[in-house]
Amino acid sequence: MLVEVKVPSVGESVTEALLAQWFKNDGDAVTQDEPLFVIETDKVTLEVVSEAAGVLAIKVQEGETVAIGAVVGTIDTAAASKPAEPPPATEAPEIKAAQPPAPASEAPQEPAPVPPVSETPSAQPVSPPAQPLPNLDHLAPSVRRLITEKNLDPNQISGTGPAGRITKGDVILFLEGLQPPATISGDGPVQQPVQTPKQPSAETPEPGQEVITRKPMSPIRQRIASHLLAAKQNTAMLTTFNDIDMTRVMALRAEYKESFKKKYDISLGMMSFFIKACVEALKEFPEVNAYIDDKDIIYHHYYHIGVAIGSEKGLVVPVIRHADQLNFAELEQAIIDFVVKIKDNRLELSDLEGGTFTISNGGVFGSLLSTPILNMPQSGILGMHRIDKRPIAMEDQIVIRPMMYVALSYDHRIIDGREAVTFLKRIKECIENPERMMMEI
Repeated sequence: MLVEVKVPSVGESVTEALLAQWFKNDGDAVTQDEPLFVIETDKVTLEVVSEAAGVLAIKVQEGETVAIGAVVGTIDTAAASKPAEPPPATEAPEIKAAQPPAPASEAPQEPAPVPPVSETPSAQPVSPPAQPLPNLDHLAPSVRRLITEKNLDPNQISGTGPAGRITKGDVILFLEGLQPPATISGDGPVQQPVQTPKQPSAETPEPGQEVITRKPMSPIRQRIASHLLAAKQNTAMLTTFNDIDMTRVMALRAEYKESFKKKYDISLGMMSFFIKACVEALKEFPEVNAYIDDKDIIYHHYYHIGVAIGSEKGLVVPVIRHADQLNFAELEQAIIDFVVKIKDNRLELSDLEGGTFTISNGGVFGSLLSTPILNMPQSGILGMHRIDKRPIAMEDQIVIRPMMYVALSYDHRIIDGREAVTFLKRIKECIENPERMMMEI
């Protein structure tokens, strides 16, 4: 029986996807729920698993754009009960063959003038280091071929793919960071390449030569570019700023750190405070939680807070739904769950839809101040930044306090300056006096 492997639907607005990577080769045995390939759309990257056990036949190669629902392969379930040893058995000789054999010229031409004890096997320069060969079965075919052709050790390559898998780009970056090929000397073993990223590759251009690299934008990056440009062109965006004394929040986190962790089995972060503060401010200023639809204003009577998270593919904004109904632990857990889903390419389109307000924390990357761009069709976005100790005036005294700049970008068509400034001041008040938000601990 043949089971068709199809590109799954990830949302009504998505009609095609890029088949980014196969994890299996044509003819490989697969098990049910085993990851088969990764697709990229203009919104999400998703890992697709096998629906049955059997032998895989690939119909569409990686790198091709396919329609949602298209058949990209089949699985022969009748072969599921057959031994799965053949594929690894055929791979193993290829991996071994790729290891450079020690030429006969490496052998000592005459006995070394050393005592007999030095004639132990460990002193023979022709023997390569005795270490187990890495198993390449879990890598994509194109990655496997490149590693084999270039005689590389996968254990030395850092993987950035799903679940830490090595991608073709990882191999290319590794190759660019290698030293020039080692020479064979008669008085020592073959030198293994050493990864030195700052060392220029053999293809480094001559001084004065102008070289460019053209790389197509990924579907997600194209979507991000289009979305941000539309926000700049179709809204009257303005940004207002303020600064927040983080002393009391930091003190509360330190005081309740252990008890919070013990009770909820999760760490108390900074983002949950800001989500709570934003919800309080949104309740008082409903225009910030609304958006313009043609000549109407659509008011939301719920609070779906988007949290911007940076990933290798680009910035994504998963949405925490009904954030006003969640406690601190539930908010922190929701953020962690999204981070794991993004890392494992399990983020669904439904995770990104329906947000009414967004928070972006550039401070985790060291940003001091920025003007975040609206996440359309939303009318407001809060930008958090790094915490710095700065001198401020308090009761006619100069004191040092941990301060954070915050920025609110808003659509001036629906939100007046007075509302925007007061909204941001309300967030400042909540963060600087967080005790009442912490009553649920």
